[in-house]
Amino acid sequence: MAQSPINPLSAHHHQPQVHLEGSVERVTFHSPESGFFVIRVRVAGYQDLITLTGNTPSVTGGEYVEADGTWINDPRHGLQLKCHSIRTVTPTSLEGIEKYLGSGMVKGIGPHFAQKLVQCFGDQVFEVIEQTPEKLLELEGIGKKRLQLITSAWAEQKIVREIMVFLQSHGVGTARAVRIYKTYGEAAIETVQQNPYQLALDIHGIGFKTADQIALNLGIPAQSLVRAQAGIRHVLQELSSQGHCARPVDILIREAEKMLEISPDILQQALDAEVEEKNLIPDQIALTDHPDEQQAVVFLAPLYYAECGTTRLLQELQYGQPPWGQIRTDKAFEWLENQSDFRLSDSQKQAVEIVLANKVSIVTGGPGVGKTTTVNSVLRLLLAKKCRVQLCAPTGRAAKRLSESTGYEAQTIHRLLDFDPVEYGFKRNQDNPLETDVLVIDEISMVDIVLMNQLLKAIPPTGALIMVGDVDQLPSVGPGAVLADMIRSDVIPTGRLTEIFRQAATSAIITTAHQINRGIAPQKTPKGTDTDFFYIPTDDAETARSILLNVVSQRLPQKYGYDPIRDIQVLAPINRGGLGVRSLNIELQSLLNSNSYPQVTRFGWSWAPGDKIIQMVNNYDKEVFNGDIGQISTINPEDSELTATFDGKEVLYSFDELDEISLAYATSIHKSQGSEYPCVVIPMAMQHFTLLERNLLYTAVTRGKKHVILIGEKRAINMACRQTKARLRMTKLSQRLQD
Repeated sequence: MAQSPINPLSAHHHQPQVHLEGSVERVTFHSPESGFFVIRVRVAGYQDLITLTGNTPSVTGGEYVEADGTWINDPRHGLQLKCHSIRTVTPTSLEGIEKYLGSGMVKGIGPHFAQKLVQCFGDQVFEVIEQTPEKLLELEGIGKKRLQLITSAWAEQKIVREIMVFLQSHGVGTARAVRIYKTYGEAAIETVQQNPYQLALDIHGIGFKTADQIALNLGIPAQSLVRAQAGIRHVLQELSSQGHCARPVDILIREAEKMLEISPDILQQALDAEVEEKNLIPDQIALTDHPDEQQAVVFLAPLYYAECGTTRLLQELQYGQPPWGQIRTDKAFEWLENQSDFRLSDSQKQAVEIVLANKVSIVTGGPGVGKTTTVNSVLRLLLAKKCRVQLCAPTGRAAKRLSESTGYEAQTIHRLLDFDPVEYGFKRNQDNPLETDVLVIDEISMVDIVLMNQLLKAIPPTGALIMVGDVDQLPSVGPGAVLADMIRSDVIPTGRLTEIFRQAATSAIITTAHQINRGIAPQKTPKGTDTDFFYIPTDDAETARSILLNVVSQRLPQKYGYDPIRDIQVLAPINRGGLGVRSLNIELQSLLNSNSYPQVTRFGWSWAPGDKIIQMVNNYDKEVFNGDIGQISTINPEDSELTATFDGKEVLYSFDELDEISLAYATSIHKSQGSEYPCVVIPMAMQHFTLLERNLLYTAVTRGKKHVILIGEKRAINMACRQTKARLRMTKLSQRLQD
């Protein structure tokens, strides 16, 4: 007769070791980051399934496990075996084999094909896949393509498991094992053993701390030069992700000392070595408050070369006659007015004159001041002069908007420069320049220093460049402050548009944005007001959160007919905290899309069809870029794949690539640059205080087309309107342009 486990806790406080063997019926939970698992196992001689917990790099349904551990009685989950060691063995029973193959661990075999394979090949199925895979073609539904998928996935799976075990043995989560394999192939373990710090440089999702833990576990001394060099470069890379191109040497050494606990002498040695290896470049930058005094700084090499290249190319491009020759502006304005029914304002005429008189120029101004009309006027004149004109913008959404507002085709910068994912570079450059006379870039405030340098390389020396953007918005996500630096240098002729047009002045979104820009905080919207901008002040963050959830899920859809997923975008200042992006996403997902199936859980998120997502890194193969927003259309557990739609384009992700996306019911204000949404909801609280700044609130408010709802603590919003330039980025572009 089958027995139930006696309660082993009643007898003794000191628990004896227990050895159990059985097949994994269900993986209740497994975190690839920490390795922690909860599994249900069928053990001979026990009537009920036994719950086992512990840590292992990977565990799959159907596997046979041998575990040693002690019984514990969990107050919530009852009796469990807490494993001190667990070994997984490939299953031998037919049922186990089917469950194992159907678990989705091998791409191309889901539950359906697992059943077919076991029916056909029985317990020989593993040997068949490994040694005579061509036999699989005998099965209906398996063609050459699926066979290729199965055999390569099987081989990959074996190596990935080795990498997982290696990482786990060094106390590191195994979620990125597939990426490590894809980056280094079969040499993965060897590469990591030689220089674990390489991981942090090469692999998305692996930071310095993870690499450092592996290094210390491999016996690399804490005070070693290799660790100090990696640490110094890491500190600079962290700063570049906050937008800085350089750091003063003394501050850099202090910061590295605090993070690494390495003596300053070794750090100075490491800095010298990095400079000698040309990873870092020393330079001097003038102090902001004492411009005649210089301070010693270091740049990450790519950022130094990008700044120098941008400077040289802008200066070279400024020389010579514009491709359209001389244009008499009084005649031009007369011609424009005969062509169309609008009149340009004085500041618009001035901006058009500046553009027509120079080969390189900037047009800047806030919302509603007529940047589009100004650009369209210039385009008409240049096209009448038979100039070849090309239009571009940093993101797909911004390019689409530019096309709509001008009536001419606009491309993303990456598409324009023809990015080659194989060579990982642009095909358009100095040797193969763009075939154009004039390049117009919109949303230039979003362009970082590296992209700016690449773009300038592709403009023919005889060509002209017109840059359009709003200098008061947040600077680019990537390093540099290109637009602000060019304007500050006074070297690039700039047309500033300041007058708000009559029809724009009736929009509270636009008038509020300009007030915020002048440091005036918005006032509470009176009840019953018919307006496009609402401000709901609250006393605390908790109230703000519950109002926000109600506004997004109920009030806005009911009053204005918005689709809460597609039309409404929540924009939060930071990722962490109760009013941060992460926590709002979890709440909004459960409010708006919790009943959708099938679901897949990877990298700490659960995904289902209908979920709104954002791409977090540039992926040139898929042609989706950091900040692009899409929606999941299908999830296919059989092939471990997810399909999402971005602006009408289908994009396929395998499950192990899902760390490239994040939920996007709420996104950070930084990620929203260059995008517009029908309706924007902005929470602000004192928990965001480190980031509260005028350009942040201004950027958020200017993202809304039809409605903007600002909800938050009065103190926080007043603070955001007051704070400016708290964190000027450390760059040298304006100084280089002046020199």
